[in-house]
Amino acid sequence: MGGDSGGPSGGDLSSGESQRSWSDTLGGLTQRASVYGVAVGYCISGSLLSIINKWAVMKFPYPGALTALQYFTSAAGVLLCGWLGVVEHDRLNLHTMWRFLPAAAMFYLSLFTNSELLLHANVDTFIVFRSAVPLLVAVGETLFLGQPWPSLRTWLSLATIFGGGMIYVVTDYHFTVTAYSWAAAYLASMAVDFVYIKHVVMTIGLNTWGLVLYNNLEALLLFPVELLLMGELKKMEQAEPAAWRSSVVVVPVGLSCVFGLAISFFGFSCRRAISATGFTVLGVVNKLLTVAINLLVWDKHSSFVGTVSLLVCMFGGILYQQSAATKPKASGAAAAAPPPTDEEQQRLLEMTDAGGGKAPSAPLDGAK
Repeated sequence: MGGDSGGPSGGDLSSGESQRSWSDTLGGLTQRASVYGVAVGYCISGSLLSIINKWAVMKFPYPGALTALQYFTSAAGVLLCGWLGVVEHDRLNLHTMWRFLPAAAMFYLSLFTNSELLLHANVDTFIVFRSAVPLLVAVGETLFLGQPWPSLRTWLSLATIFGGGMIYVVTDYHFTVTAYSWAAAYLASMAVDFVYIKHVVMTIGLNTWGLVLYNNLEALLLFPVELLLMGELKKMEQAEPAAWRSSVVVVPVGLSCVFGLAISFFGFSCRRAISATGFTVLGVVNKLLTVAINLLVWDKHSSFVGTVSLLVCMFGGILYQQSAATKPKASGAAAAAPPPTDEEQQRLLEMTDAGGGKAPSAPLDGAK
């Protein structure tokens, strides 16, 4: 009788262990499904964003207004998600907004030139010039941020990007002075934007979603200036307003805004769920999918030689990402400066997607 009043029986222990085992298994499967879900979401949004932006700017040929709608969607999305408790962002502060204004202006300029480039050139040209951004960024980081000069391996990867880009330009039968003028402006603004954003990320003290909110909200406030300077307001006044309400315009413009916000969300989620190497692989997959979709959906793409040179640029970009992970040590004053923390590096990497994202994003590879 006394034995019956003791601890739990063997059957109870076995049942408890079985329940814990099932709970652990279910939790592991749920976590894995979540990782796969955000990875698939990032691939879909990243690979389609440039195509959708091209489609949107063809149907709504007002790059400034289009980017303003994207800024509004992203800023409103962050504020709404913050109110719902889904994300956490820094509160708006006038002093911080003033300090962040130059970065927001560069962000606006890079996205505006991105939209103008997509308006006047095909998606392949956009990807080639986007891939060439590290050529200027590598020099800018050394001259203005005190970073060491790139290693020989990095220079070789940059040379590969440059060679592929030159072949593309020489064989581009869609070449126009207007398109390549916007491409040059996009390349320069992206390089300055990236270098300056890196400085801001390391010094201003905002979290990831705070950076996205300040970036998009302040860029949106700059829209009226562009509207007047570029004469876009007169062009919009001459257009038929009823056409803007048709599904032919609303659908692509709406999708470009939604996908711009989606790539920020999925990009941030991916960086937290998988390794940096895994995220780099997803970035490569996105570009390959973009090229494949661009070849399939319409005839607005480059020749066979142009496509091959585009792939060469992308290969050079992969080599650059690998070599940049092992930069040579700095000497002198640069070496004395403390290295950026993991959190700062994380915010910097995430900002490259947010701003291209978009277009970057935007946000930042398919982003912008």
